[in-house]
Order: sequence, then structure tokens, then C-alpha cells
Amino acid sequence: MKILVIGSGGREHALVWKLAQSPRVTKLYCAPGNAGISQQATCVPIAVDDLTGLQKFAEDERIDLTVVGPEAPLALGIADLFRRNKLKVFGPTKNAARIESSKAFAKDLMIRQQIPTAESRTFESVSAAIQYLDSRPVPIVVKADGLAQGKGVVVAHTHEEAKEAVLNMLERHAFGEAGQRVIIEECIQGEEITLMAFADGKTVIPMLAAQDHKRVGDGDTGPNTGGMGAYAPAPLAIPALRYAIMREVLYPAIEGLARVGSPFFGVIYAGVMVKDGVPYVLEFNARFGDPETQVVLPLLKTDLVDVLEAVVEHRLEQLDIEWSEEAAVCVVMSSGGYPGKYPTGVPIAGLPDSISSDSVPVFHAGTAWKDDQIVTSGGRVLGVTAVSSNLAQARSKAYDTVQTINFDGQYYRNDIASRVLP
Repeated sequence: MKILVIGSGGREHALVWKLAQSPRVTKLYCAPGNAGISQQATCVPIAVDDLTGLQKFAEDERIDLTVVGPEAPLALGIADLFRRNKLKVFGPTKNAARIESSKAFAKDLMIRQQIPTAESRTFESVSAAIQYLDSRPVPIVVKADGLAQGKGVVVAHTHEEAKEAVLNMLERHAFGEAGQRVIIEECIQGEEITLMAFADGKTVIPMLAAQDHKRVGDGDTGPNTGGMGAYAPAPLAIPALRYAIMREVLYPAIEGLARVGSPFFGVIYAGVMVKDGVPYVLEFNARFGDPETQVVLPLLKTDLVDVLEAVVEHRLEQLDIEWSEEAAVCVVMSSGGYPGKYPTGVPIAGLPDSISSDSVPVFHAGTAWKDDQIVTSGGRVLGVTAVSSNLAQARSKAYDTVQTINFDGQYYRNDIASRVLP
């Protein structure tokens, strides 16, 4: 079976790594991939937004299944294009992906489906947004409506900070088209978890719950990032809470999308804040999370190819998905300066010679080859992931491996999984 993975980050490396373990896979491709992915798959230099180029490659190489990693090609309609051309693709349609590409659309869906979420208003006018802010208590949350790579969210602790966020998005265009509309919502304070699930339009099967660390600094300080680390399973996600998220969040979302003619096929990601035992939706994503995928997939016992095919062929209810009882921790090593400006082309030393299922996998995110050496090419560079019998041992193994890797200006948080470990 020939499989094409679209994307170039740590999530895509984790997907390639897991797919490579399937005896059903005969050839793996990744577009465009990165230095680490190139050690397990054939990388092809096609950008994720070059939908025509990706379609042609899938046709020319007779790809049996294409797996879409990032949100951008989904928002552009790659799944629609592939399905029109009778190419098997794992990922939702453009309309269904609006659950991530438009926070305003997602909010409307939640209200219609009575999904618990924060009270909010959507604005395109600076003056109207600021007038509304003056009437609301702080802390308060300001979000760019569109895709902003996990960075378009500001938790403002003062009115001045909130107004500055509105100006940055609507007037200074800090996030381009993604910030043409802003959502201002109440700040629900509690414990945040992520529950991803496979969905085939009707059936929804949850994965293990994870918790990520979005802030750049130890102690959850500093600006939001794409994610500085994660761990799974999240101890907070007891069976009763997982059941509540399935009943009150995931199934209503899937039913609501089907009701508006946008059945959802792929991975639906619910980022929820748990307050007094009640899950409130902070955001939906229409694909695997990053870095949550790096800790969830290593714990999947069922062949990932079987799961993806069951989704694509709308027979997920026939599948029994099994999970390991172990735990996983991922520590992201980033370039100094991230999520702001950072250097690239910095040589990386101490990387393992290979990545295998029985080692501590080092998932590459922002890496490239230069003169036969692996160098940095992004903000988040590596995701060092360890699996062990419990979270404490997994964290220890991950940080031990982090100590063996080095590149100038490297930065990582020292407190991944500290919410549940001393």
C-alpha cells in the first residue's frame, strides 16, 4: 500500500513513524517533509497549499491513501479535490473544516448544538470591539477568527492588553486575513485538556486524552505558541469526563455538521476547559493536534492504516481500537526567540542515528538538510518523546534524551507534565 502524508512538522513525522510500522505499507511519501521524515519516507518538494501539484503526484504515483496533516490544505479544500478525482484521502471537506478555519462558524455551531462553551461576540470593527470590552470583566480572551498556527489567541488580564490585541488583529493585521474578524469571549478558568477522536460522519471513537503546554515559558508564562510539549494520557480525563465530552461535545458537533450538509470524515480535536467537572469547548480543530499527536500515536496499538481506512470507507463502527496502558511525554526543543523571530540553518548535534519504535523517538518539526548535516529550519525544531510505564518515568526518559541533543540557541521548557507530577 502506497501512502502520502502531507505536511512538514512534528505531527507529520509522528504519522510517518507510526505508518512505517504497519506491515500493510509498501511505500511512504511525504510532501514536503523534513530532514527527519526523509529517513523514513521519500520526501517530495510539493508545498502543502499546492493542491493541483499534490493531486497530480497522487495520481502519477498511484497513491492508495493520502493523509492530510496541517489545517491549511484542508481549509483550501484538498479533501474535496481528491474525492472529486476518486483519490482516497483522510481529512474533512473544506466546509466541514470550517469548524477550525472559522472560530465564528464554530461558535455558531456550538450555540445551535447546545455545546458548552464560553459566552462570546464576534467583531470586524475596532470601535465596536473596544466598546464591548469596556463592558466586560477581565481576564478576557481575544481570538483571531481564522487560522493563525495556534498563536492567534490572547488571554488579556487588563483592558489595555485586550484592546492592544484587538488593534493588533483588526488594525495592524498581525495575523493577516485570519485576523479580519475577532472573537471576544469570557475567560473560563479551570484545567485544559485535549480529546481527539476519529470520525467517519456518524461514528466517533475517542483517542487517549492529552494535555499540552501552549505558553512558551515555564509555569505557563509568556506568549502562546504552537505547543511546547505534551503528555498522555491526561489523568484528569477520568472515564466520566471522557464520556461527558463524547456526549456533550463531540457527537453534537458531528451531528451539527451533518445537519448543515458537511459530514465530517477525519480527526476532530476538542480543546476543552474543565471547570467544576464540566467541559467547556475552547476550540475545535479539524485534524491531528501538534504536539498531542506525538504522545497519542505512540500509545496506539491498533494498526493506524486500519483506522484511517475505516474512517475513509465509513465503517468505523466495525473497528475495535486498542491503546497501550503506558504513558508518553513529549518535550519540544525550539529555536531561541520562538514564537518571535529566530535564526535558522543552525547545525544540530547529538541526534540519534535512527528512529525506531523501541527507542525514544525524536520527531523532527523544523529541520532540513544542509551540506549533509541536519540544521534548524523553524521555530519548533524537535519533539523528544518517551514512552514508559508511567508519566514520571516517561518524563525522565524524555529529558535525559534532550540533554544529549544540542544546537546553538536551543530552548525548551523544563516543566512539561508538571501539572500532574511534582
